[in-house]
Amino acid sequence: MTEEPQIPDDRGRIASALSWVRAVDSSPGVVGAVRRVRRALPGDPGFGDPLSTSGPGSARAVARVADRLLDDSPGASREVGLGALQVWQALLERTGRGRGTREMTLVFTDLVGFSDYALAAGDEATVDLLRAVARAIEPPVAAHGGHVVKRMGDGMMAVFPRPDRAFDAAFAARDALALVDCAGHRPRMRVGLHTGVPRQVGDDWLGVDVNVAARVMQAGGDGKTMASSATLDALGHDRLAELGYRAQPYRRGFFSSAPRGVPDGLQMYTIERA
Repeated sequence: MTEEPQIPDDRGRIASALSWVRAVDSSPGVVGAVRRVRRALPGDPGFGDPLSTSGPGSARAVARVADRLLDDSPGASREVGLGALQVWQALLERTGRGRGTREMTLVFTDLVGFSDYALAAGDEATVDLLRAVARAIEPPVAAHGGHVVKRMGDGMMAVFPRPDRAFDAAFAARDALALVDCAGHRPRMRVGLHTGVPRQVGDDWLGVDVNVAARVMQAGGDGKTMASSATLDALGHDRLAELGYRAQPYRRGFFSSAPRGVPDGLQMYTIERA
């Protein structure tokens, strides 16, 4: 009987090599080094998180697909891929493909402490809360000439043709929200306003100004209304006082990091009623 030739079994060596590659890819030192490189690249170094990949088309759609294909755990290969998409998005913005032709004021909102509430209250109570919040804050948007672009879980994005209308809508929405009581829970909302020239694509808006507006909202912390210097410049400080509002320069905590995705020189302000 003829013996079959012995084929070397390389599976062990391949498995060992793959294990080494995964170890290097997930090494905190390697991931940290790649992230430092990303911070020096053009574009938003926070590209890849939910705020920077919302909206259709362009690099964001690819980033959403990549995010589903790549492991959620930190990895150098993931950072490299998102870094490439970050540069691509920045190039689109610089060539004008991410900007529109009309100046618009963008408004982002979300609820303070929503995740903790949802975990404790359960699905049914959470849905009831979101419905009550929508009934409170969305009518003032339409009443002041704005348009709700999309709802994002516990928040929304809206656009206004003028900043004064955006301010009035934001504070009218806050007043309406103050009347909402869901089984003893009184929701609080943070709001961010930013004025720029986002690009409209279908029913959505995208571009660097959309990202900036979302970051301005994030600075609202435990329930403040925030506005960028671009919005105050578009409105005029005298007009702000005429509307009955005042602006205080935003000062982040001593140990807080600078907001990601906000252009150098753009200041943020806390807006209150005068």
